Amino acid sequence: MHAFDVLGDPVRRRILELLAGGEMTSGALCEVIGEEFGISQPGVSQHLKVLRENGFATVRPEGTRRLYAVNAEPLQDIDAWLDRFRRFWTPHLDALATELARGKRARRLRDTDETPRSTHDRRDP
Repeated sequence: MHAFDVLGDPVRRRILELLAGGEMTSGALCEVIGEEFGISQPGVSQHLKVLRENGFATVRPEGTRRLYAVNAEPLQDIDAWLDRFRRFWTPHLDALATELARGKRARRLRDTDETPRSTHDRRDP
C-alpha cells in the first residue's frame, strides 16, 4: 500500500497524531478513536494493523498490554517527497509570518502610546 493511501484515511491520521505524543496502549487508542469516530475496537485494531504492516507504527508487548508508537522512517520518506513542493507554499508562509509580526509590532506600539502616565510623570506646560 502506498504511503498516501495509508495516510489518506482520517482514522489512521488521527491515530498517528495521538501516537506523536508518545506511546499509547491499544485500549487507550480504541477509547479515543471510538469516541471521535464511532468505531468499534475491532475496527480500530484493523487500522492499527494497516499502520503496523506499512511501517508507520510499531508495537511492543508489555505484560498483557500492547504499546503502540510512531515509526518516523516512512514519515521521513513522505517529507522528502513533499520537499519538491515546498517552494509553492514556503514564500507565502514567510510573507504571512512577516505580516503577523508587523501587526504584533503595531499593536504593541499602539498599546504603549495609549498607556496612561501617572500624575507625577506628566509635566506641566
